[in-house]
Amino acid sequence: MLKPQRAILLRRGSKPKVETDPHPADQHVGRQIATVRVQSDVSQAQLARSIGISFQQLQKYENARNRVSASMLYEIASSLGVPVGRFFEGLPGNDATRAEARPLPVDERLDFIASAEGRRLIEGLVNLPPRVRGRVSSLIAALGEELALLDTKADSETAGESPPTECKTV
Repeated sequence: MLKPQRAILLRRGSKPKVETDPHPADQHVGRQIATVRVQSDVSQAQLARSIGISFQQLQKYENARNRVSASMLYEIASSLGVPVGRFFEGLPGNDATRAEARPLPVDERLDFIASAEGRRLIEGLVNLPPRVRGRVSSLIAALGEELALLDTKADSETAGESPPTECKTV
């Protein structure tokens, strides 16, 4: 006679966490792609078209949301006219370039350009007539200088320095 079998409930915990953060090397290579592209004055759409991918896919490479395959990195380098090794310059632990290349600083401007807000701003500026675009650019630069001056004054006041006062001669 067979014994009735007990139902055994297996307790399943949460699934193992899949790492969602991009690898630092992928982030570095993505930033380098963006840096070289911007330095070469090539838009995301132009580069993407030249290598046969969508500009959205290129954005994912630059933001390290997707990893760049070796063959795609080769295509990107060829299209931009740089050696593939250029994308690895400054990467910590890259012994081949450690001696001759210092780490490149992370450029906040590239992060902004790659953002949705930055793309909207650039698209809006590009759609303006050249003369108006130049004036808007000058206005933005002047605002930036003014805000930097105000920040400098605020920093000196919080550091205990008294703000400069005007002297009147009587």
